[in-house]
Amino acid sequence: TIARVASGLVAPTAGTVRIDGVDMSEAPTYEFARAGVAHAPEGRSVFASFTVSENLELSFRRAFGRAGVADALDRAYDLFPRLRERRHQVAGTLSGGEQRMLSLSRVLVEAPRLLVADELSLGLAPIIVDEVYDTLATIRESGTSLLIVEQHVQHALELCDRVALLDHGRIEWEGPSADAADVVVSRLFETSGEG
Repeated sequence: TIARVASGLVAPTAGTVRIDGVDMSEAPTYEFARAGVAHAPEGRSVFASFTVSENLELSFRRAFGRAGVADALDRAYDLFPRLRERRHQVAGTLSGGEQRMLSLSRVLVEAPRLLVADELSLGLAPIIVDEVYDTLATIRESGTSLLIVEQHVQHALELCDRVALLDHGRIEWEGPSADAADVVVSRLFETSGEG
């Protein structure tokens, strides 16, 4: 829900969403996109019957026009070299992790100001999770802010400056990421009955 509110897909029931000090709480989703907010939703949103390159071209033509597609494709393949190898493969035959990379590359090439990433590691092999988070680190270094919603927090903690620990939609703890690892571990022991 937080990811959907932060990207304008759902209006908040309380509080406000502000971008550059402007209250966007009631703004339509396209205004969030114009402000540079991109949403990488949970799951794999690809056109299964299109090739990898066709999936990318469809997005990039809308974003960059016909003349900008070639450069955008190069940037996508630089972000995820595995996609370059699979560019002629039908997207529906890719592994789950490769489909995740494909859906992420469509968002990341546009260099959003804020990327709202929802459960990026869900159902992915550990080696793919590493690749995805390495790419997020690169994007972060280039100036994109990240809002990461993640149950498997190890990778996210390495990228975050601040952390909010939620339990059933309520903030249970909030603070710097340097302090978060100990809090997360102690919460896990509490819920498992081991600590």
